[in-house]
Amino acid sequence: MRILGIDPGYGITGYSIIDYIGNKFRLVASGAIKTPANMSFPLRLSEIFTDMNTLIDNYKPDAISVEELFFNNNAKTAIKVAQARGVILVVRMSKRYSHI
Repeated sequence: MRILGIDPGYGITGYSIIDYIGNKFRLVASGAIKTPANMSFPLRLSEIFTDMNTLIDNYKPDAISVEELFFNNNAKTAIKVAQARGVILVVRMSKRYSHI
């Protein structure tokens, strides 16, 4: 089974892809989708959407897990991270992955 784990963010969205075979885990890839701070927020969300689609198409995971949000004291940041997480969930659902 191939699993894609995602740590959502609008500046940096981290990901790892692991294979689980025979009761063992093997790291396949890890990295980040980064968007420039000077890019408009809607374009940042669009880039996350495009890159997430590419990542799923390239690695073809069997399951996708998206980290729940950890709320901090900055509501403005929390709202933007929630919007980025929403984009990721839309990609996941459009690719027919159930909730994990």
